[in-house]
Formats: sequence, C-alpha cells, structure tokens
Amino acid sequence: MSEIEIRERRFDAPESQALIRAALADLGERYGGSGDETPVDAAEFAPPAGAFLVAYLDGRPVGCGGWRSHGEDGETAELKRMYTAPGARGRGVARSVLAAVERSARDHGRKRIVLECGDKQPEAIAMYTSAGYERIPNFGFYQDAPGCLSFGRTL
Repeated sequence: MSEIEIRERRFDAPESQALIRAALADLGERYGGSGDETPVDAAEFAPPAGAFLVAYLDGRPVGCGGWRSHGEDGETAELKRMYTAPGARGRGVARSVLAAVERSARDHGRKRIVLECGDKQPEAIAMYTSAGYERIPNFGFYQDAPGCLSFGRTL
C-alpha cells in the first residue's frame, strides 16, 4: 500500500483547483446544479485564518480538504471541500486529510470544527460520525435546504 502524503497548498493552486472541480462535479451528480453554491474566497484558506491540504499517493494529487474560520470568536473552524478521487477511495485518504485538517485548525488555535454535508453523501456521513462528529443545528448557505446535515466536534 502506498503512503499517503499530505501537503499544505494554496486553495487557488492548479492541483487544488483540479480536485475542487472534481469534488463539485461529484456533488453536482448527487444534488444537481453546480454542486455547491456556497460563497468561497481563496483568501479564507490562507493561514492563520484557514488552510487547504492536498493528499498525494505515488506523487499524484488524489484528495483534498481545508478549513476556514467560522464565526466571530476565533475558536471555530469550518471544514470545506473534502474530496477523494474515485480511484483512491477506500485507502484511508479521506481520514488522513480529515486528521490533517483538524490538526492544522487546532495548531491555529481553533477549539471546534463544524461542517455542512448533504444526505446524499452516506460515505461522508459515516466517516464523520465514526470520527466523533455529532449533529448540530444547521448553519451556513444550505441551512434551510432539504437534506442539509450539519456536524461538529471539539478538537
């Protein structure tokens, strides 16, 4: 089994954007439309207010995820753009990215992490709940949308 390497990358870097486009295409297939209309600015994922991470297998970018500051208290991070390419699924990429995102947020002083997810992503929901995430009141762009599920956990 190949070793997963996680590197911090700019949100707007070409390899990050290629993975994000694939993530949005996947969401578009599940939910329709462009996949996610949530307003996102690349600057939100620059330290110390956020970070974006890319996972590599055999030198190829195969997964990603990031966090951005959430709320006014400076203690909460929001997980965004988690994705694993289909050919790399089932190899621990998503769990490795999730752990690295949580570590990065914690290292930047965040005490809690939250996320929005849709009900048509059972594999993501299973991963988040097995990683200790619990349902919280919906928030964000899709908070009133049917099928929106929000989760959070203490870091």
